[in-house]
Formats: sequence, C-alpha cells, structure tokens
Amino acid sequence: MELTNKLKSLRTARGVTQEALAEAVGVSAQAVSKWERGQAMPDVSLLPELAVYFGVTLDGLFGLTEEKEYDRIQNVLWDKRLLPHAEFDQAERWLDEKIAAGYRAADCHRLKADLYNHQAGFLRNAAAEEAKAALAIDPDCREAHGELNTAMRGYIPDWCARNHHKEIAYYQQFVKDHPDSWKAWLWLLDNLLDDGRFEEAEQAIEGLAKADNTFRVPLYRGLLLWHQGKRKEAHAIWDKMLKEFGSDWLVWFSMADVAAMELRYDDAVAMYRKGIKTQTAPKYVDGFESIAQVYEICGNYPAAIAALEEELELLKQDWDTTEGETADSVRREIKRLKAK
Repeated sequence: MELTNKLKSLRTARGVTQEALAEAVGVSAQAVSKWERGQAMPDVSLLPELAVYFGVTLDGLFGLTEEKEYDRIQNVLWDKRLLPHAEFDQAERWLDEKIAAGYRAADCHRLKADLYNHQAGFLRNAAAEEAKAALAIDPDCREAHGELNTAMRGYIPDWCARNHHKEIAYYQQFVKDHPDSWKAWLWLLDNLLDDGRFEEAEQAIEGLAKADNTFRVPLYRGLLLWHQGKRKEAHAIWDKMLKEFGSDWLVWFSMADVAAMELRYDDAVAMYRKGIKTQTAPKYVDGFESIAQVYEICGNYPAAIAALEEELELLKQDWDTTEGETADSVRREIKRLKAK
C-alpha cells in the first residue's frame, strides 16, 4: 500500500478528520488532503511524528506485509543494542496483535521472548556498570556486590537461588509429551548435571538415546561421568566419540569446552580452531569468541584481540555483516581489551 493510501487508512481507522491530523502534526488541512490524494508527500521530518500519532512503526506507515514486519523486528534486535521505549512498545504491541490473530503464533511468541531478553541483556550490562560505580565509591557496599553479581550472572552461594528445579520440572514434562525432541533432552540433561541429579541424568540419557543417534549420546555419557569425578572413564568414551564423529564440528567445540573447564587452555584453543575449520560456510562465530575468552583468562590480550578481529572478518565474509550491534559488540570488546 502506498504511503498516501496508508495515511488515509490509518486516519479513518482512528476516526479523526484531516483537520485534527493536521493540527496534531502542525500542518494545514490542505497539506493532509494533498498527501491523501497523492499530490504531495509529507516532509521526511514528519514521518516519526506521524508514526507516533498513529501508534505504528515508521515501516508501518508504508504498509509492510506481516512477514516483512516480523523480519524487520528480528533485524532490529540483531542490529540495535537497545530499543527506544516507543519502538519496544510498538514491537510488543504488533506481536501481541499477531498472536491474538493467530499469525505465526509460535514464531511471534518466540520473537517476543527475544524482544524481552534483548532489552534485559542491555539492562543487565547497565546494572553492572552502576553497581561498579557504587563500589568505586563504597567498596564495602554489600548490596552493590549483590547487584553486580546478579547483573553479571555470577555464582550464587545459596542453593535455593541457584538450583534449576523449575526448569527441570518443565523439561521433564516436556519430554514426556515430546519424547522425540532431542533438543529438549539436552536442556533437561544440562540442568540435571549442573544440579548434581545424576541418577535422573542417567535416565535422561537413555531417553536421549532413543531420540538421537549422533555424537550427543556418548558426549553426555562422558559428561555424566565427568561430573561424577570419573574423568578417566569420561575421556575414554570421548576418545571413541572423536574417532567415530570427528567430522562434525560440534564434536570439536564440545571437547574444547571440556578442555577449557579442565584449564587445558592450549588444547581448548586447538580444538576450537579445529571446529572452526571443520564447519561449512556460513560459519558461526562462537569459536572465536571462546578463543578470545581463553586468551583473556591467560592474560594474553593481544591474542584475544586477534581472535576477535578474526570474528569480525568472519562476520564480514560469511554473514555480510559489518555494522549494527552484532559487529559493534565485538568492537567494544576489542576496545576494552586494548585498554588493559
């Protein structure tokens, strides 16, 4: 729909006259009349004001299809560090409307969760900086230490606050209803292992084995042994896994994660690079992010920066991404490391 027709549609749907719209945005009624007849176009500076007045996004003024508006919201979450309140509210309202109308309901619920998590992620980072500012003034402020830990998702000493019983209960019921969902079995297993509920984890591995016949079964058999302190037995299983499934890049990433947890940092870097090399394009950037973190832990900041620069190059080559929050977040990490 053309902008001129869209403006008339929005105005009539809201039940306002041309005169009322003209007064709201500071133009003459004749100007609005010309817009709606296609004889003139609103000045570009008026578009945000018109969007706010009608409660739509700027793209909504141009009559985007539902599919394009859905994609637009997703792209905004990838490209922006924080959504302004008006844009957040518009996206939330649009998704609620589509869910109510039955349009791609599951996708819209998922995107709405992404919307909330996106804002929460920025606010957690902002909260961390405020807590640090408080501690710079008062190093003994107990509450500020607590806020910093919450913001940075640090370790919580209280079992009642850190255990995962609610998520475990959800996924235990989920896999009963959807026993073939191997991804759900993995989420269940990760939380069971983290809580030390090993007998239930062993049963869950059997459920996973029925839903999945890839490397994930020996991977989690090994992880169960590893968490039980039986590392020699765990590595024996993983050695066989690498021989059988070594062509899968995820195997190398998984083993690199284990090596990092065991503080075998050189092995971890080598395995992450093996995983990166094994991937087919477009490749994920997780490997370079992990390598950068390993090097930072080791105090090798130049190597960490180099890994992040490799990540930027991968984003450019494989994802055609050089701007927006996806790339900017990496540049901020490079800047932070250079300041060390």
